[in-house]
Amino acid sequence: MVTHVPSEAPGDERGMFLSFVEAQRGAIRRSLIGLTEEQAASRPSASELSLSGLAKHVAEVELNWLRMAQQQVNETVRNESTWADGFRLVGDETVEQVLKFWDGVVAEEEEFIRSVPSLDDTFPLPDAPWFPKGERVSMRWLLAHLVEEIARHAGHADIIRESLDGRTAFELVAEAGGYSDQS
Repeated sequence: MVTHVPSEAPGDERGMFLSFVEAQRGAIRRSLIGLTEEQAASRPSASELSLSGLAKHVAEVELNWLRMAQQQVNETVRNESTWADGFRLVGDETVEQVLKFWDGVVAEEEEFIRSVPSLDDTFPLPDAPWFPKGERVSMRWLLAHLVEEIARHAGHADIIRESLDGRTAFELVAEAGGYSDQS
């Protein structure tokens, strides 16, 4: 979905990346507008993804990448037995709680990115079959990766929402911006 991402101030590469990440987050958040908990948790397609599950997943993914960049332990790390719980609300979790958790991750992530001396600073990728051994990536790479990761899920969210009630991303942008189709 096309939305305008404000141009950064001259030379503000951090601000530009953070704006693009936020634009993709907004697409996922808007997909939840006006839905009940049950609708947000529903899976209207062959996919196992739901809108509330996508919001939770993206919040946890952002926290995971933040902790890797900070070189700190991730307090919400998933293992094989809890992996699926990262894609759905469990117990008494609510959309509101997930969004509040995500807000905290976003605030911490932005503060961290703005505090690193350079976007050229690097951190090691974990040992995993999908990463090259001993690879390090820059903060710039991290931000580009977050745009990629969140945008992929924003596309999923668009399809799920339209499958639920026919509402398109453009309608949700208009609603979130206080615009109406009615004259």
